[in-house]
This record gives sequence, C-alpha cells and structure tokens, in this order.
Amino acid sequence: MLMSRREIALGLAAAAAVGGGSGGAAVAAGSDDVPTTPLGAGQTTYFFKNSTMEFVFLTALGAAYHQANNVGKMLYLSKQVKDGDFEGAFQAFKAAGDEAAGIAEASAAGGHRESARQAWMWAQSYYDTATYFVDGSGDPSRFLPTWELFYNGWLKAITFFDPPGEPVSIPYEDTALQGFYFRAKGATGRRPLLIMNNGSDGSLLDMLTFGGAGALARGYDMLTFDGPGQGYALWKQGLHFRPDWEKVVTPVVDFVLSRDTVDPERIALLGISQGGYWVPRAVAFEKRIAAAIADPGVVDISASWDAHLPKEMIDLLRSGDKAAFDAAMGEATPPALKAGLEFRMRPYGFASYYDAFKAVMQYNLTDVAGRITCPMLITEPEAEAFFPGQSQRLYDLVAGPKTLVRFTIEEGAGLHCEPKALGLRDLRIFDWLDETFA
Repeated sequence: MLMSRREIALGLAAAAAVGGGSGGAAVAAGSDDVPTTPLGAGQTTYFFKNSTMEFVFLTALGAAYHQANNVGKMLYLSKQVKDGDFEGAFQAFKAAGDEAAGIAEASAAGGHRESARQAWMWAQSYYDTATYFVDGSGDPSRFLPTWELFYNGWLKAITFFDPPGEPVSIPYEDTALQGFYFRAKGATGRRPLLIMNNGSDGSLLDMLTFGGAGALARGYDMLTFDGPGQGYALWKQGLHFRPDWEKVVTPVVDFVLSRDTVDPERIALLGISQGGYWVPRAVAFEKRIAAAIADPGVVDISASWDAHLPKEMIDLLRSGDKAAFDAAMGEATPPALKAGLEFRMRPYGFASYYDAFKAVMQYNLTDVAGRITCPMLITEPEAEAFFPGQSQRLYDLVAGPKTLVRFTIEEGAGLHCEPKALGLRDLRIFDWLDETFA
C-alpha cells in the first residue's frame, strides 16, 4: 500500500509521547476512537473510528476496482475485526491471504490461468494489508515473513498475466535494482512507457492498482521497480532512501532506453504518496522524462514528521542536541509506538530518532522545483491528511507546463491518493497523459 499510512503517525505519535500531541495523550496503535492522522478527527468514517484502520481498509477495498480483492470478503472482514485491534486485524487479513493463496494454487493446478492470476492478486492484497497492522500488534517481527508471502504471491501472479510480467535487473551504482516490465496486451514495436515510482511503504501491487493496470488497459507499457528503501531493495538488499532521487531514476531511464520496446519520446513517470516528492525531484534533473505525475504533490517530507512535535522538541532538533532529543523520545514514547517509529526510520537507515528527524529535512523541493520543464500533473485530493496544502505549493513552484487536478469527497475521491476512486483517478491521469503525448 501507500507510504503515509504509517509515516504521518510518526510525527503525531512523537508529539503525543512528549506531552504535546493534539489530544494531550499518547496515540496508541491499538486504541479506538482516536485520530491517527492530523485530519483524522474530521473525516467521515465508514468502518472504523481508528483512522489508521479506516484508511488502510478503504485503500484495500478500493483495490477491488482492479481485481485485487473481493468486495464481499472485505465487508465480511470489516465485521470480524474490533475497532483499534491491530492484532485481530493482522490475524484476519493474514488468514484471508492464506485462503486466497490456496484458491490460487488450486486454480493453477487445474490449468485455470486467469482464475489463478486473480486469486494471487487477492492473496497479495490481504497479505499486504496485514503488514500495516503488524507493527501495532503483539509481535512486529512477523512483518518480514508476511511481506515474503506477499512477494511470493506477486512473483506467481505476474506469470499469469497476458503477456506475463518480466522480471528485470536495473544496473544501479555497484548493484542492481529489481524491477518488473509489463507489455500492453497485443503491443508490438515501440510503445509509450509509464514508469511507476512507489512511495515510502507501498507495495508492488500498489504499482498495478494505482496506475499500472490503467496504463496497460490504455496501451502503455509499464515498468515498476523497488528503489532504495523500498520493498526488495530495503528488505533484501539493505539499500536506504536518498533525497537526490534523480540518482535512482536516471539509471532506470538508462535501462528502459536500452530496450527496443520503448518509445524514447513518450516516457512518463508517476509517483504515489511519498513518490509525490521522488518524481518532481527526479524530473528536475532527469530531462529524458517527457511527462510526470505526482499524486499528491509533496514539497517538504519533514512536514509529516515534525508538524506535531512540541516546540521543545523542535528546539532540540535545531540546536543539534542529539543526546537530549533521543533521550526524550526514548523515555517518553510508549512501547506500542516504538515499533512504528523504528519501522519508519528503517528505510532511511537510521536507528537514532534525532538522525532520522534531521535526515528528512533534506527532502525538500523548494530550491529545485523551478528546474522542472516537462509537463507535470499534480493531484490535489480533498481531505489530504498527510501532506495538506503541499500540492498547491508544488504547483506554485513549478515553472514549466503544469496542471493541478482536484479530487473531491462528493466524487468519492477524497483522501490521500484517492483510494476509493481508482477508476476516476485513472481516467483523469491518463486522459491528461494521452493528450500530453498526442
């Protein structure tokens, strides 16, 4: 799924842990009736009062638009999980993943390729959803084994696509990034290509449901990859985030231009969640990208970390008092929140709270967004809880051709990355991209 479902809780949890949170109390991952995003208290809920559970569930439910689960099963699960019970949610979604994997294996054994593909998509969705609850459960160490179940489902699912997804190795510094290349059905010769760029904690399945499937349906080829700090690159290669994301995207562009399937004049880059920072940062320097999409626009990553820290903690950061900052965080953060904090820090490669909070300050586009020259679409969903106001801010900074596309609650398209309205999201993004490439 998407980065901010965990990351925004970091700043809020830190503020609450040292006595300066919005509610004046620590935000426990497993408590109900508590806003776990800054705007969570003001948002309509359909299933859970705990806004982390609500957002994760809505995101998973929305993936049904692209056959990545069954609506009926999701509604059933919503009644099996107690509001705020992360352990129960983990168990329920893990069991649903196991069930779907069994269905997929049976269909594959019977030679039913499309059935096997769809069931492996369901399994991935349920396993991926389970990982969002494991940090607040009784045993966070179950994250990696559950992610590996998800990843195994991905590898099996792509073999049943028509044509099958192709694993690729993308040279990157002294190693290689893992990627997957999908051709549009019936495609011949050189085709326009959409490169999908993940966020902070999204999955490979998100790269299909949040753009890849829509691209393939419209005749685009699609490439996705795990960059430093993401998915396979984090868990299996030990690579960490870096603010100069053009150093990641340029090798990806080098790779795709080596293929005889890609139209070099029609390469687009789409980033979701924290990808709304990665993408504009990359195209500010990598000029072979012909069009870019940021969903949503992000100028300053640190805003989602420190916006809710009390003044005393901000002063410690600014003064460089690492020992005092780490001591305050370590002593005041409840055990239920420490696992989430440490998880959020891991992709950045830091064990120190101070080092992580200082590092994210480097992730800022204020001084580089003016270099963007390719056409850029920036989404602005209503009730954006994680980077509020930053889409407009990025739009104002970009000097080149730009379009700001608003999504509203009335359309069913509010919230971060429009998770409940993937069809409308696809329509607006790809209509713009079709016209840009015409």
